[in-house]
Amino acid sequence: MATSSTDTRGRKSGRKRPILIAVGAFLVIVIAFVVWLGYESYSAQSSLTATRDSATQAKDALLDGDSAGAEAAAALASESANDVVSATTSIPFSIAKAVPYLGSPLKSVAQISDVVQGLADDVLAPASAAGASLNPSSLVEGGGKVDTAALRDAQPVLQQTSAAADELSERAQQVDEPAFLGVVDEARTSLIDQTHELANLLTNTRIASELLPSMLGDNGPRSYFLAFQTNAEARGTGGLLGGYGIIRAENGTARVDTLGSNNELAFAQQPIDLGAEYNALWGPRNTTTDFRNSNASPHFPYAGQIWSSMWTEQTGEVLNGTIATDPIALSYILGATGPVTLADGEQITADNVVEITLSTAYSRFGDDQAARKAYLQQISSAVVAKMVNGTAPSSSLLDAVGRAGSEGRISIWSADPAEQAVLAGTKVGHTLPDSPAPYANVVVNNAGGNKLDYYLARDISYTATSCTDGTRTSTVTATLTNTVNPDGLTQYVASTFQPNVPYGTNEAIVYLYGTQGATITAMKVDGVTAFSIQSGTELGRPVKAAYVTIPPGESQTVTWELQEPSSAGAATVPVQPLVNPAAVTIDVPQC
Repeated sequence: MATSSTDTRGRKSGRKRPILIAVGAFLVIVIAFVVWLGYESYSAQSSLTATRDSATQAKDALLDGDSAGAEAAAALASESANDVVSATTSIPFSIAKAVPYLGSPLKSVAQISDVVQGLADDVLAPASAAGASLNPSSLVEGGGKVDTAALRDAQPVLQQTSAAADELSERAQQVDEPAFLGVVDEARTSLIDQTHELANLLTNTRIASELLPSMLGDNGPRSYFLAFQTNAEARGTGGLLGGYGIIRAENGTARVDTLGSNNELAFAQQPIDLGAEYNALWGPRNTTTDFRNSNASPHFPYAGQIWSSMWTEQTGEVLNGTIATDPIALSYILGATGPVTLADGEQITADNVVEITLSTAYSRFGDDQAARKAYLQQISSAVVAKMVNGTAPSSSLLDAVGRAGSEGRISIWSADPAEQAVLAGTKVGHTLPDSPAPYANVVVNNAGGNKLDYYLARDISYTATSCTDGTRTSTVTATLTNTVNPDGLTQYVASTFQPNVPYGTNEAIVYLYGTQGATITAMKVDGVTAFSIQSGTELGRPVKAAYVTIPPGESQTVTWELQEPSSAGAATVPVQPLVNPAAVTIDVPQC
C-alpha cells in the first residue's frame, strides 16, 4: 500500500519534535546560565567597587585619627569583600572562568577578590584598632612631645598588619592581566597601587614604632650630629658637608642646638678605622680625616660614623648617631609647613629655597664666605625650628619627609646596633644593600672644588644579556651633561683646579658600584679606554672610577663592561640625590 505524503511529513515532524524540545531546553539552560553569570558578575563588580571605596575611607580615616570612622569603614569593606568572594565562587562563575581566553577576565576578578578579602579582614580591620598610632597629630602632645608609649603599645598590631599587607601587595602584583575587558585591568592596577601604598604606610609606621621611642630618648637622653649637605658640590651621599647642628632628644622631645658651618670642624687627628677594604679604596682621599671628602662613599653609615667620630675628637662628646638632609628635602618640608621668615623679613619658601641655598647665595655674598654661611645657618635654623616647635605634624608633612627619605635626601645612622639593623633595611638607612641581585650604582664626586653640580644632568642605563649561563655580560652607561652658562658666575662657583680648561668646566670622578661578585672588565670615556683613577671593592661590590672634564654645554659618557653572576632578583639602579633627577633606563632580564 502506498504511503501518503501527509503520513511521511507527520513521521518526520514527530522525529523533529524531541530534537526541538531538547534544543529549546538547552537554550533555556544557556540563557539561564548567562543570566545567572551576568548577575554574579554584576554583583562581583558592585561589591568590588564598594570594597575599594570603603577601604579608601578606612585608610583616610586612619591617617586622620578617626578610629571610629576607620573601624566602621573597615567593617563595610569586609562585608563587601565577602560578597565579592561569594559571587566569584558561585557555580556559573567557577565554570566560566575555566574557559580558555573567554574566562580570563573572570579568573582575574576571582584573584582580585581573594586579595581584597585579605585586605579587608587581615589588614584594615586590625589596623583600625591601632588607629591612633597611624595619626601623627594624635601622637604629638603639647610642646612637640611624641607619645612614645602609644607607639610602643601599637607595635604588635603594626607588625601583624604590615606583614599581612606586604604579603597581599605581592599577591596583588601576581594577579593575571586579563586577555580583554579594560575595566577588569583597571581594577587590577588600582588594587596593586592601593595594596602597595597601604603596605608602605604600615611598614613605615611599624619601623617608626620600633625606632622612635628609643631614638627620641625614651630610655635616656640622646644626641645626634645633623649634617646639611650641599648638592651643588657632589659627594657620594649627596653633597659636601656644608653645615651642621646637634640634635638633643629626651622623653619624646627634640631640639637643635650648636648650629655651625663646616669650617668650624677640625681635621681629625685620630681617625676612625673602617676596615682594610674601606682603607684600601678611600685611604688616599683622606675621607676619615678631612670633612670635605668624608662622605665620598655612597654608603651613609660610613659618613655617619666619620662625622660622629670627628665631633667626639673635637669636643669629647660621644653621639648616638647621625642624620643628614639637603635643600631639596627642605623644599619638600616647606611645601607642607609653609614658608619661614628670616629676621630681615625675607621669606624662604618651597619654591625658592633650593635656588637660594645652592645658587643665588653665592652671587649675593661674592667672596664673603663667612656671611654666606651665616645666612645659610639662619635658613637651616628657621626651617628646623618650624618643624620641631611648630604645629603637630600633618599627613602632608609625613608625605614630604617620606618623599625626601625615599630619594635619599634624609639619611640616618644609629650607633645602637639594634637600631642600625632596622635602619639598614630602609630608604633612610641609605646603605649599599647586602644582596646578590643585579645592581648598578653610578656615583659622582666633584673634583673641581666648585659648585657646578647644580647644573649637572645625568642619563644612566643598565643592560645585561640573558641568564643562560652562570655569568652574563652587562653594560652600565652614564652620560653627564654640564648645562651651565658660566657668564657672571663667581670664581667660587665656576673655577677649576686644572689649568687650561674653559671657565665653568665640570670636573668629576665618576664611580660605578656593581653587582656583588661581579668583575668590571673595561671602562671607557667617550668610547676611549680610560685610566682608572680609583678602583677596589666596597662591601663585596666592585668599584671603578674615571676622571672626566665636561666644558659648559657639553657631555661626556662613561661606559663600564662587566661580567656578573646571573643572580636572581630585579635589577636596581639607585639614584644619587643631587639637585637634578637622573634619567634611568634598565634592560636587565630577571634570572
